[in-house]
Amino acid sequence: MGRILGVDANRLRYWERLRLVRPQARWGERFYSFGDLVALRTVKRLTENHIPAQRVRRAVALVEQQFGEAPLPLQALQFLEQGRDVLVIPPGAARAFSPIKQQWVFSFDAPAPRPKLHAMTSPTPEDLFQSALDCEASPDLLPDAVENYRRVLDLAPNWVDAHINLGVALYQMGDIASARAEFFAAVQLDPLNGISRYNLGCVLEEQGEIDEAIEHLRRAARAMPAHSDVHFNLALAHEKRGELRLAREQWLLYLRYAPNGPWAEQARAHLKKCSPRRKRNAPIPFPRKA
Repeated sequence: MGRILGVDANRLRYWERLRLVRPQARWGERFYSFGDLVALRTVKRLTENHIPAQRVRRAVALVEQQFGEAPLPLQALQFLEQGRDVLVIPPGAARAFSPIKQQWVFSFDAPAPRPKLHAMTSPTPEDLFQSALDCEASPDLLPDAVENYRRVLDLAPNWVDAHINLGVALYQMGDIASARAEFFAAVQLDPLNGISRYNLGCVLEEQGEIDEAIEHLRRAARAMPAHSDVHFNLALAHEKRGELRLAREQWLLYLRYAPNGPWAEQARAHLKKCSPRRKRNAPIPFPRKA
């Protein structure tokens, strides 16, 4: 996935998991509407002003609860920063609402501009997560990303996305065993999370534990049926176990969702090998003489 509005793929996927951006998925690709681009600009602006995406998601959820309307698309809301907090102007409203305080904010409530002071406070898990995402943009900074994700988990050990991202960073650094442990932790915390099942299945398949890999990849396919890469890796695992019919089903699903994907030609080659050979018609016997 290329960059959109200067946002890298890792951050886009994270914002999608938070449901801040809701692109349509078809044929293994993501399609962004004009509304999605407006939402992306909003999240990008807020995070660049040091308001973590997790806090934006919480604010939207609280507004949905308060006004009884869900889901509220991000582009339907206006956001204002008030220090480290975020205010929301709901659709049709004339003034801002504080989701955290659950009250309307009048104009005289807004703080007067004042010089920025550097508070001597410890970074929050959201701050550290954002720093880790920034580090992931450069391969040379992957060790810093790993360190930041570990600090996140020291403060918020049940944060599934932090376990997933830490596992990916560790895998990219070649520490497969530690990556497996993080993906397993994410699965334990949220058994229905398709991304953690997929990542764990891929690592298990790479380590030769095919039966376990297939089990996790099957669950990932149930959670994310349109995720083409899940079908690709599941097909490979079935081939390794000699299950050509099941592998064929997965190659067909990969090509259904990603007919022009990066592995489409490879999938077609595997599909050809897995296709049942046509039986030749029995030869017509020579007529016998009476």
